[in-house]
Amino acid sequence: MIFAVASQNFRTVTGHAGKSRRFFLFEVAADGEPAEIDRLDLPRDMSFHEFQGGPHPLDRAQVILAGSAGAGFIRKMAERGITAVITPHSDPAEAVRRYLAEGAPAPDADADHAGGCGHCHCHEHGHA
Repeated sequence: MIFAVASQNFRTVTGHAGKSRRFFLFEVAADGEPAEIDRLDLPRDMSFHEFQGGPHPLDRAQVILAGSAGAGFIRKMAERGITAVITPHSDPAEAVRRYLAEGAPAPDADADHAGGCGHCHCHEHGHA
């Protein structure tokens, strides 16, 4: 299973998954530990906020972890067969470990404002 973890600074898990362009890719090793296998540094037009459709480098992942994600992003990932998960953990490998141990957290009661950062990330701009 491949995990993509949003990390704009390639150090910590970052929010606003739809605008993220940098991702760690982890695969779970035989010992159950996440092992970094790649890093994606995508051009602006490949962020899902700007993406116009077709194949995408994140299609390799089965799970995307980020500090925040709107309902539109979560829906778009589900359409691609990818589970988008909001994590409270700032360490990318730890976020993967915790997901493996605990599964996805319970969905926010207000899914349109997932991530709890005080403003909506679910706005749509007509992008597919």
